[in-house]
Amino acid sequence: MSSSFEKFQKRRLLSSYFSVVLSMFLVLFLLGILGLFIINSKKLSDDFKENIVMTVFFKNEATDSVTGAFAQELKVAKFVKSSEYVTKEQAAQQHTEVIGEDFMTFLGANPLQNSFDIHLKADYIDLPNIRKIESHFRANEMVADVVYDKQLVSLVNDNINKVSMWMLIISGILALIAILLINSSMRLSIYSNRFIIKTMQMVGATKSFIRKPFIWRSVRLGFVAAVLAVLALIGTLVYIENNFPNLGIMNDPTLIAAVLAGVLAVGILLSWISTFFATQRYLNLRTDDLY
Repeated sequence: MSSSFEKFQKRRLLSSYFSVVLSMFLVLFLLGILGLFIINSKKLSDDFKENIVMTVFFKNEATDSVTGAFAQELKVAKFVKSSEYVTKEQAAQQHTEVIGEDFMTFLGANPLQNSFDIHLKADYIDLPNIRKIESHFRANEMVADVVYDKQLVSLVNDNINKVSMWMLIISGILALIAILLINSSMRLSIYSNRFIIKTMQMVGATKSFIRKPFIWRSVRLGFVAAVLAVLALIGTLVYIENNFPNLGIMNDPTLIAAVLAGVLAVGILLSWISTFFATQRYLNLRTDDLY
């Protein structure tokens, strides 16, 4: 009889531990995903900005030395990420591939101009900076025109600012929910031992002596949940890197390591704090209040 009761108690204890670890694992994993998204959000927005092309067209009178000097200027310009020189012959071929027929056969000449397709660095993709760059290029008397999508530049910056604001708000809400969920899991775990806590106190055990085993147990559970969350996050990162290499999600290992270490620290620290205050609550309760 006693043997079956002990088995029942062990199963009940293991079930309690499993539920605590599972709930903490899910919360920490979601927090880690949020952290990874935040550190990569700027990179993703920068990549999107840097895909916007500014095209500088040159007059037909521009010689190779003029375009060569301009190419050298772009190489040393602090606001240029990359540039590509497109001859009017290459532009004509691209147009032919797009429209499906050779437009020069009925025009009799190539009306296109030599140009540079320029990708600016993300920090310069806003209307004030891009207008200064446009004015700088137009100052070259051999430049015929400077073309870029002004409306797209404005929309990108406005939407990124809005998304960043909402992301901070959502991050704060999710962080608060995570703290409350972990705290609730720890409190429920301690609640099931409230009579043991009060019994130990009644026979003369000090508060620190009573708290110590509960805190160490919670810290171990928090550590296990955090390690599982870190492993799951690493697996997620590897999956994304293998299937979407263009995102470059693992290009900054320092920040990724900081997020993973943060998940580990949060799991241990919140477990310790929640258990401390939960046990303190029952230690300060009168015996009659336990019922």
